[in-house]
Amino acid sequence: MKPSQERKLSRAVQRVTATALGPYQSAVVRIGFGATWLLFLLSEIRNRHELYGPDGPWSWEMGGELIADNNAFSVLLWSDSTLWFEFVYGVCVLSSLLMVLGWRTRAVSVLFMVGVLSLQNRSIFVGDGGDNVVHLMAVYLVMTRCAQVWSLDARRAGRTSARDRTGPVLWSVLGALLFVGTVLGRTDGDTWIMILFWGVWTAQGLWWAVNRYAPGSQPRTLLDVLANLVHNAALAVIMAEVCVIYATAGWYKIQGSRWQDGTALYYPLKLDYFTPWPALSGLLASGGVVVMLLTYGTVIVQVAFPFTLFNRRVKNVLLVIMMLEHAGIAVLLGLPFFSMAMIAADAVFLPTGFLIGLGALVVRRRDRLPAGSAVPSQLRRSSEDEPRTLVG
Repeated sequence: MKPSQERKLSRAVQRVTATALGPYQSAVVRIGFGATWLLFLLSEIRNRHELYGPDGPWSWEMGGELIADNNAFSVLLWSDSTLWFEFVYGVCVLSSLLMVLGWRTRAVSVLFMVGVLSLQNRSIFVGDGGDNVVHLMAVYLVMTRCAQVWSLDARRAGRTSARDRTGPVLWSVLGALLFVGTVLGRTDGDTWIMILFWGVWTAQGLWWAVNRYAPGSQPRTLLDVLANLVHNAALAVIMAEVCVIYATAGWYKIQGSRWQDGTALYYPLKLDYFTPWPALSGLLASGGVVVMLLTYGTVIVQVAFPFTLFNRRVKNVLLVIMMLEHAGIAVLLGLPFFSMAMIAADAVFLPTGFLIGLGALVVRRRDRLPAGSAVPSQLRRSSEDEPRTLVG
């Protein structure tokens, strides 16, 4: 290997192990999916019993039979009590809110994942496609350091405060609940996820102990390196997942005759279920050329996007187009949560400079500062200071 190649490889290894890449992108993904799930739960709060409750059309017994067959995970099937259901639903709402705020994200991300898996696996026939994306991202977010910026965790870390007491208490409470669930035998068929829970719980305890008693030691450095590696791997998986979603959607569309003749968009605009604004849908459907351009444009963008990742300018243009497309789906087809989930997933590719500028703008608006006023140090970094990666 040439010396220049060795230096490049060394720098790449150093970057991956010493830095959790894409801090702003992972924060946007966390906020986006937390907000999507929170708004969905609040919007369906009147219908929660019909959707996921023990007395809904998809009964508790039927859900139990399906779970026994596919070995999925859902704490809602630990009991058919309405009180238990209300407790779990409340935890789902609270964990979603805390994910948006970025409070104790390491623990809350696990609760968020448990809530998403429990509700969705309880009634798998309820959803609009966006629930699959939320399902996957809830698992991936557990592995990321998604609260480095734009979170209460980052705000707390920036302070020279007294000893942290909330963290150990939260860790102990969650450990006790996990122990009770394991001892009572409520985890039959959920061995893999219980191993994950115990592993995460143990890792967090080890992290706290090393950070508390040996903050500058080699074990602390090793834990940081491992955390960065896991974060970067999870972020790469999220990016790959988005590419797979668009690639498969685009190539499947190519095989459809309605997509080939440019009329695919016309038909959902004529279905009552997908026309919250009949006049607007009818106006759009009446333009044959517009329908054809939107139909072909959708296929082209979805197929092309994975191939544009190494050209930042083209990637950013297609990213804007896809986000506008999903915003249009939310309005025209009445699928707001599907669109929110996809936009949140797309956000992993947003440029770092844009996100830093957006954060600075929000801070100025919040504090009503003049345009030239100073902003917090974590927002003053330019995009050149960030690693040049696919997410940046």
